[in-house]
Amino acid sequence: MENIVIPKHIAIIMDGNGRWAKEKGKIRLEGHRAGANALENILECCGKIGVKYLTVYAFSTENWKRPKMEVEGLMNLFSRYLDNKKKELKKQGVKLLVTGAKENVSEKLLKKIEETENYLSDCENIVFNIAFNYGGRREIVDAVSKVLEKKILEQNQIAENGGFVEGKTENFKITEEEFSKYMYRPEIPDPELVIRTSGEFRISNFLLWEIAYSEFYITDTYWPDFDEKELEKAILSFNKRDRRYGGLNAK
Repeated sequence: MENIVIPKHIAIIMDGNGRWAKEKGKIRLEGHRAGANALENILECCGKIGVKYLTVYAFSTENWKRPKMEVEGLMNLFSRYLDNKKKELKKQGVKLLVTGAKENVSEKLLKKIEETENYLSDCENIVFNIAFNYGGRREIVDAVSKVLEKKILEQNQIAENGGFVEGKTENFKITEEEFSKYMYRPEIPDPELVIRTSGEFRISNFLLWEIAYSEFYITDTYWPDFDEKELEKAILSFNKRDRRYGGLNAK
C-alpha cells in the first residue's frame, strides 16, 4: 500500500456474524467464533501497516437483550481470548484497552480484563481498544455526570472558603475541548475511518461523540469474511475522501 495514507485510528462495527452462520447452517455462536478469528487477522494487519489505534465494537449495552445462551457464549469467548492470546498480543506490541460499563459483567471477567490490560500496558506498536458493554449515549451521560460533579464540587469549595457563589448558569459552562476530557478514552484521538460490515447503514450507538467527523465505509461483506483485502478497499476509499471538517477545500 505504497503512497497511501494510513488512518491513525480505525473504528469497526463488526456486524454479520449471525447471518454468516445462518447462511452456512451453523449456530450463531459459530459465527462469533469465526468473527473472533477475523478480528485477530485484522488486528495483526493493522499493526503491520501502521494503524496506531484500532477500536472495535464487540458488545453493546443493548446486546444483553439477546438470548441468554448467546450472551453467555460471547462472555466465555471473550474470556478465552484474553487467556489464550495475551502472549501473542505482547509479541505484536499490542496495548489492550477495554472500554465500557462494568454493570452486569462478572467479577471474574472484570478481574481478567484488568490483569490483561496491565500485562500489555507497556506495549507501543498499536492500541487495541475493545468497546465491550459499551453504549455511546451512556458514555455521554457519564461524561455529563462527571462534569456536573466537578462543577458542583468547585462551587461548594468556594462557598466553604467564604467565597460568594452566584447562582448563574455561566458557572457551569464548558467547552467541547474540556468536555472531551470526560469521555471514556480522552487519550485516544477520534477515528478518521469507521468501517461497518454486513451492509447496514446505521451507527448503532457507537462512539457518538468521537465520530463527528469520521469517514464511513460500508461493505456488504459479513464480518467473518472481512480480511486484509477488504481492509485495503476501505483504506483506499478513505484516501479518496475530501476531509474538510466543515470548511472549504483550499484548492
